Amino acid sequence: MMKKTESRLRRAKRSRMLAREKETVRLCVHRTPRHIYAQVISSDGAKTLAAASTLDKQIKGKAKSTGNVEAAKLVGKLVAERAKDAGVKQVMFDRSGFNYHGRIKALADAAREGGLEF
Repeated sequence: MMKKTESRLRRAKRSRMLAREKETVRLCVHRTPRHIYAQVISSDGAKTLAAASTLDKQIKGKAKSTGNVEAAKLVGKLVAERAKDAGVKQVMFDRSGFNYHGRIKALADAAREGGLEF
């Protein structure tokens, strides 16, 4: 029987392979019970173009808690802002095998509002 983490990583591998085939920049998201992280990674996976997380000083002061939907929205807006500064407009959303609801969906919606297209 597969463990929960192994199943998630197996699902995540598919989206990484797809991004390499299409040679697109991807917005990769990782979440833990306490924090959420997002980074914009180049098409070959060698370079991080922009990143944001609930550990950033800009977000820590604004969010009441770092493990909720409100904090995920702040991270989404911040990563979109930083990606636009790096010259990235279109990305492929890599949810890293996590279900698309809750904090993952909130981050994606906020990134779209911030100007990223995916």
